Amino acid sequence: QLQLVESGGGLVQPGGSLRLSCAVSGFTLNYYSIGWFRQAPGKEREGVSCIRTSGGSTYYADSVKGRFTISRDNAKNTVYLQMNSLKPEDTAVYYCAVGATLLARLCRPNDMDYWGKGTLVTVSS
Repeated sequence: QLQLVESGGGLVQPGGSLRLSCAVSGFTLNYYSIGWFRQAPGKEREGVSCIRTSGGSTYYADSVKGRFTISRDNAKNTVYLQMNSLKPEDTAVYYCAVGATLLARLCRPNDMDYWGKGTLVTVSS
């Protein structure tokens, strides 16, 4: 079974930075996209950033454009989310997810197939 393990979450002050990592293991099927999603208290889960397995095309939510950067390290089978200029509204549980179909390019939670357990990011002074 595919396993996705997130790490790097924590408490950071507004304006600070964090780098999230998602380690993928036990994956034998080609997947279309991998990305980061978040769910803040009282809100629905939303796509933050996704990257194609082939070609490296990316998606960013409007709310994070210019602040967050998604990247991959294929040798380590790991995807990262560099988060800069963090805001209190970025506070959420961040999940790594893999999508096995072309629908995953839309970076929508319901179109993703495998999920990690999440890592909590708290932006507060």
